[in-house]
Amino acid sequence: MKLLENKWALITGSSRGIGQQIALGLAERKCNIIVHARKAENAERTLALLKPSCVKTHLVTGVLDSHEGVESIVRAVNELPDKVDILYNNAAIMSKWQPMWQIPQEEWLRVFQTNLFAMIQLCTAFAPGMKERGFGRIINVTSGIKDTPELTPYSVSKAAVDKYSRDLAFELRGSNVLVNYLDPGWLKTDLGGPNADHEVETVLPGALVPALLDDLGPTGQFYAAQDYSMLGK
Repeated sequence: MKLLENKWALITGSSRGIGQQIALGLAERKCNIIVHARKAENAERTLALLKPSCVKTHLVTGVLDSHEGVESIVRAVNELPDKVDILYNNAAIMSKWQPMWQIPQEEWLRVFQTNLFAMIQLCTAFAPGMKERGFGRIINVTSGIKDTPELTPYSVSKAAVDKYSRDLAFELRGSNVLVNYLDPGWLKTDLGGPNADHEVETVLPGALVPALLDDLGPTGQFYAAQDYSMLGK
């Protein structure tokens, strides 16, 4: 896998879990990291883990649960001296477990705001600049969840992520801004729970593959991180 020296990656939800692993994996490829967390203190562990890689880092904070919250994150990133080359829309929330017929509209809106609308807002903010500069990698984290109607808002929000990613990839075709969507697998994280199939570290190196694609490479494609476990870290 190639190095990403002098590139900058923004990873939402990189204070822990999958986002933290992606940040560490990219840093090993010499990619500079914009860490995102809800609060600055939440990012201390990730920033400490990144130090041995000797890459540059920035920290932005803010919530994804409202349009205004996402806009504040966009403003903070735009005030940085460096531009976003790689965008990992990783942060997401799980819907509440409840019978499908009892799920209120408010729950649908809550989940879609963080899992889909915030992602769209971030892509809209940063994709045009990537296109103008002739380089970009957008990776939208999806899910392989199925046959779980009690979590329908979550699963449908992730299905929408897939479709949006394909549409965005088509819009950006030929620009060298590659848009792909990644299933990290069922991992033992705060969201995945303790009964998940895999440890969070197994998301690497597969989660990095869409960021490491050659220029004008595959776009609008689905990647499963666990399919690349044979590569090793």
